[in-house]
Parts: sequence; structure tokens; C-alpha cells
Amino acid sequence: MNLILLSGGSGKRLWPLSNDIRSKQFIKIFKTDNGYESMVQRMYRLIRKTDPQAVITLATSKTQVSSLHNQLGSAIDISVEPCRRDTFPAIALATAYLHDVKGISDDEAVVVCPVDPYVNEDWFEALHKLHALAQKGTANLCLLGINPTYPSEKYGYIIPQTNAEVSIVSTFKEKPDTKTAEKYIAQGGLWNGGVFAYKIGYVLKRAHELIDFTDYQDLFHKYETLQKISFDYAVVEKENNISVMRFNGEWKDLGTWNTFTEVMQEPTIGNVHLDKTCQDLHAINELDLPIVCMGLKNTVVAASPEGILIADKHQSSYLKPIVDKIVQDIQFADKSWGSYHVLDTQKGSLTIRITLNPGHKMNYHSHSRRNEVWTIVSGQGRAIVDGMEQPVKPGDVITMQAGCKHTLIADTELKVIEVQLGADIRVDDKTIYPLGE
Repeated sequence: MNLILLSGGSGKRLWPLSNDIRSKQFIKIFKTDNGYESMVQRMYRLIRKTDPQAVITLATSKTQVSSLHNQLGSAIDISVEPCRRDTFPAIALATAYLHDVKGISDDEAVVVCPVDPYVNEDWFEALHKLHALAQKGTANLCLLGINPTYPSEKYGYIIPQTNAEVSIVSTFKEKPDTKTAEKYIAQGGLWNGGVFAYKIGYVLKRAHELIDFTDYQDLFHKYETLQKISFDYAVVEKENNISVMRFNGEWKDLGTWNTFTEVMQEPTIGNVHLDKTCQDLHAINELDLPIVCMGLKNTVVAASPEGILIADKHQSSYLKPIVDKIVQDIQFADKSWGSYHVLDTQKGSLTIRITLNPGHKMNYHSHSRRNEVWTIVSGQGRAIVDGMEQPVKPGDVITMQAGCKHTLIADTELKVIEVQLGADIRVDDKTIYPLGE
């Protein structure tokens, strides 16, 4: 099976655990034998379990590449959007990647699926059926319609012609109010979960009709000039030959704290202490400080370097407009080599805790407007400063002046406190060099 997983979005609705770099699919809440896994890790693992030979391509913006490598490893296939241009350009680019880079023929089918719904193994069986339906070629587009469990206002609706498992689509409906949703359900309407399948040549043909490009590389280089347009508007609404397949299993769109906490396997993650009077409370703590909750009911508590949220579960659905008013730099992020957390911000200084995963290293880089000091807290590794390599261990201090090339290499997990010093500290003050230069 060829599969494109759409990994997008920014972190407004699940603040403070998500931000513009770490979207909801990267938050680790699912307990495993080795700790916790995120939605994208769970999705990728279950796909590999049900189909070890699946050709999986992750379509994402460049801001999420480091997080994907951090959580899924460096061997994954990624179609990187140079900038955000909505779902049609992203899917066209990923489809061209499959065709021109992976060598998959025009006549092969591919399934496109968001990376972040909560589903079980029957979902992946349905994806296989959808892939086979698209491969058969009876319809140009094959959609997976979710059997609705209540009259939701959050989803668009697919109205099929019949109640059969597979039906021709009669029409599409935009997100309705509750009473209208009840009418759609009475007509056999299905939630549109954004899952569809097609033959690669079909979408490439549509892409060439709307965009002047030759191949994947040409489309990639022209990407910033492309019109922002959704796949639904560019393709689905203009296609008459569409089938829909019903899915009756569990499917949840974890778009708010209220729905997110429904799939948590335990009420707390991290250093959280509850008294016996708490009811229907879920708390996630990513800080080193303890959180104590007493007498709280129907509440979500979340803490990270970005901030602290204490909210009624129902009211948490209206979080985004408040978070939109908060102006602050990113306080934490996953990187391909590990992670960083901002500990302190002062005029003329920034203090960060860095964790490098074993066997990983930072880019070899320099800064023109700031000095840096590394203090090794734990682990073993090597520092390279202006071409000179030295081993590092807990207690070692390395100082880099502005313009100095430097990197760290972790032999074991390496924890470092980095202090940046300068009158003009900026994220973009960074020049990367090949290691050895």
C-alpha cells in the first residue's frame, strides 16, 4: 500500500503542550512498555504492524521535519513543503515525490490520510480496502466516510446515494448546525474525515492542469509561488466520479483538550499529585516542578515551558482566541538530535537546557552576534570548536566567542546548559558549515 500521511497544523488548541513547531500529533500521551508515545508514533507503528511493506511518505512543513526525525528516526520518507500552501499543493507535491523520486507508476493507487486521528487496527484494514478500491479504478476518487456517532457541527458531511458499504457520492455538505446535522445523518450522511485514495496519474494530471511545472524538483522550487487552495476545492468539488466507503469503527479527531483527554490511559502524566476529591481530572506536567490538584472536577491541567493551563474541559474548546493574543518566542522544541527547553530569558542573555540523544550531533555552526557557554551536566560526548575536538564530561565548561564554529556530539545521552550572551540574540543568527570545515 502507498500511503501519504499529512502532518500539519500549529499548536493553538492544545496550548501549552503544543506550539508552532510541536503540533498535537507530537505530544506523548499513549503509555507503552518503554514510556509514552505520540499520535504520529502510534499511527506509524500500527501501519507498520498491519503492513510492514507499506510505502509511507509524510507530507509536512519544514518546521516539523526535526520533530518527525526525532520521533520516527532518520530513515523515514518526507515530502517537505518549503512553506504552507494548503492541502492541494501539499498533496500534489507528495504525489510527485512518489512518482518522480520513489519511482511509483501513474497507475498505482495511493491513500491520503491525516496523521493525527485516534483509531484502532480496524482503521488500517479499512485503508487497505480503500487502496484496493482506488486501484480497481471504478471511481476517480475514493473517500472513507466515518459513520457519525452524534450530530456534530465540527465536520463536513458526505451524502452517499445508497446505504451500501461502498456507494457513489450524491453530494457534499459543509459543517452544519446541530439540527441540520441530524437531517444529514437521517439521509445516511457520513463524516468527512479527510481520507481519500486515487491513482497517482489522476492527481498529477489535475496538478498539471492547475500548475505549470515539469516534475517534482520543478514543483518544489516553484512552491512559494503556488496559490493557496484546498484539495477539496481544487479536486473533490470538481470531480463527478467519486465513491465513498463506510467506516464503522472507532475514530476520534483529537482537536481539543476535551477530546484529547478522552484517550489518555491514565489521569496524570508527569509529576502530578491529586487528592481524593478530584473527579474527571486530567493533568500533564512537562515541568520539573510538582503540580498539586485538590477538589477539581471536569478539569484539564497542562504545564510546559510555554505556560500553564487550568480549564474546565468543556470551556477548553474555546482556548484558541485567548492563545492567539499571547506573544512569546518558542520555549521548547524537539530537534532531530534531541530537544531544548528555555530556562531563563533576560536582557542580554538566554539560558537553555539541551538534551542530545546518543549518537547524535548538532549542526556545525557559528553565530555572528552572540557568545555561548556550554556547561556539561551529564553524559559523555565530544565538542568540536574551530576544528579542535575534545572529550566532554559532567562539569566541563566550553566557551565560544561570536564567529567561532562549534558543535557537540553525544556518545551517551548528553545534557547541557547553554547560556547565550549578547545584545542582539536571534534565532536566525546562525551559519551552518560542513563538519570538518
